[in-house]
Amino acid sequence: MNETTPFRYSTMKTPLGRFSVAVDRSGALAAAAFGGAAALRARLRGGALVRDTAATSAARRQLRQWFCGARRAFSLRLSPAGPPFQRRVWGALARIPYGRTRSYGDLARSLRSSARAVGRANATNPVCLIVPCHRVIGSDGALTGYAFGERRKGQLLRLERR
Repeated sequence: MNETTPFRYSTMKTPLGRFSVAVDRSGALAAAAFGGAAALRARLRGGALVRDTAATSAARRQLRQWFCGARRAFSLRLSPAGPPFQRRVWGALARIPYGRTRSYGDLARSLRSSARAVGRANATNPVCLIVPCHRVIGSDGALTGYAFGERRKGQLLRLERR
């Protein structure tokens, strides 16, 4: 994407605050973030944002279902932008089961990498929640390193354990 290619986005209310999603021209989810348009821009690599609730309706519907406990996995097409290593890490995140956690070290070993590199890639996940970066914790069980705050990370994990 470049500065002239718009992403369609919308913002919705959730039990944990405002949450925004952006889709690319094909309708695939390109970014998701707690907050509004500014939070999405921080997750995208260029491109304008155009408000469009129709284009984002599938993502918003699945998110509402997830927040009320009626959905455990998302079936959205994704188009997160990133280099191959980051995409490998995001793929590993997507395989962490609902309601479960993995440590940065566990993921690093499975990817034959370092916990630090996995942590950096995890932090750049442009589609938070849908690609569940909140399920990654410290080796001591601490809720470390969540872009939207450790408090919110704990709330997400508690929602999944209800």
